[in-house]
Amino acid sequence: MTQQPISRVVIVGGGTAGWMTAAALARFLEGTGTSIHLIESELIGTVGVGEATIPAIHDFNNKLGLDEREFMRSTSATFKLGIEFVDWTRIGDAYMHPFGTFGQDLNGVGFHHYWRSLRQLGDDSDIGEYCLAQTAAKLGRFALPQSDPQSIYSTYAYAFHFDAGKYAVFLRNYAEQRGVVRTEGRVVDVNIDSNSGFIDTVVLEDREVIKGDFFIDCSGFRGLLIEQALHTGYEDWSHWLPCDRAVAMPSEHVRSPRPYTRATALQAGWQWHIPLQHRTGNGLVYCSQHLSDDEAVSMLRSKIEGEPLADPNLLRFTTGRRTKTWNRNCVAIGLSGGFLEPLESTSIWLIQAAIIELLQTFPDRGFAAVDIDNFNQVMASRFEQVRDFLILHYYRVDRDDSDFWNACKTMSIPDSLAYRIDLFEKRGHVVFGSDELFIEGNWLSVLLGQNVIPQTWDPRVECIAKDELQKRMGLMKSMVRNAAEMMPRHAETLGAHCGEGEAIIG
Repeated sequence: MTQQPISRVVIVGGGTAGWMTAAALARFLEGTGTSIHLIESELIGTVGVGEATIPAIHDFNNKLGLDEREFMRSTSATFKLGIEFVDWTRIGDAYMHPFGTFGQDLNGVGFHHYWRSLRQLGDDSDIGEYCLAQTAAKLGRFALPQSDPQSIYSTYAYAFHFDAGKYAVFLRNYAEQRGVVRTEGRVVDVNIDSNSGFIDTVVLEDREVIKGDFFIDCSGFRGLLIEQALHTGYEDWSHWLPCDRAVAMPSEHVRSPRPYTRATALQAGWQWHIPLQHRTGNGLVYCSQHLSDDEAVSMLRSKIEGEPLADPNLLRFTTGRRTKTWNRNCVAIGLSGGFLEPLESTSIWLIQAAIIELLQTFPDRGFAAVDIDNFNQVMASRFEQVRDFLILHYYRVDRDDSDFWNACKTMSIPDSLAYRIDLFEKRGHVVFGSDELFIEGNWLSVLLGQNVIPQTWDPRVECIAKDELQKRMGLMKSMVRNAAEMMPRHAETLGAHCGEGEAIIG
């Protein structure tokens, strides 16, 4: 079969999604003769999605060959060991979703089964006391993990908090050095080939016409190509994830940055707190049926620490995804492909996942249907897995202090999530697939954090005498605490790792 290579890729939209895509294509299409052209307008603001990330960001940065120190200096990044959830199950409660393992499995039985059996005996230790990532985070400590699997310092991973706008600039420089051409301008028209239904050209405000073989829509919520031009359709998930607004407002630091994100549940949504080197990111995600925009702005202003550094930025969205992320000769990446609120810091990962999947099935001008169908199936599964993980936070709550929370805890949920909850609650088994983003430790953190406690545990736990088990568990807990206390403070590691970065409060 004769190959018809793609000669010209056109990316519409910059920001995080556009420049992540451009950088990756520039890196992995080098030498193919494919040109990459990115169109963006400085007059169109970007959402700046993703100030907090998950450990998978390392995979993307490493694929590009980025130097971590340079990346952190350029983006005012801090280290992140997890996410703390405050007031979610009930007001006054808090738990953490750390990026690390809990304890140590014994005789092939998962650690949480032993923890659950001791709970029955009256031991009220939080399972996070057996996790180095969580213990270090709460103590404000951080050290880079070790590669030796025998070391307790190999039992955790880390991500970053960073300035998404600076990350886009950093990747723009990377991409342009590798041949990506940027055009300043606003797309005002899209021409569709009448025979194929494919996008042929886009027209800019100054009437410049740009032709491409393959178009990537990074235009944000508008979906300029995937929706406005191709009328792809959108699957609305707001009946499961009812928040449809957000207001963001950065502020000055008032303390040394913590090595974790904080998400605090409020009467009709939740507030984020993200510590960067040079400022703190703050925002409120909320449901407009239960809280007005003015009320949300006022609430956020009353709760942020430090002086505001900008006016509030209001965003409107509908949670869900496009019915097809790839339609004809157009792929939607970022907000144009769908939106899931930033509760678990997955926005950048969904961008990353789409880019990596696209590179694995990069088309020629024949645009094989099997490649397109496979891409759409993979991305649909990615979105649905994250969706279910987010729904769990809203559904399994004991709060009854507002109509919002009463509606959340009584809603019908997807069968896929109901199955996971049921199996864990009845048998203590964590359901996850080998290709899923969230694996055992992630689900375990949130299930237990949301007070889904297994009714029973693996019977093999009884093979260890109770006094011996208590002794072993006590040693594990002490080892974790001692290891955390030996780590340097987060600010000290930041200063040593970033060197010439902006000032960090000590």
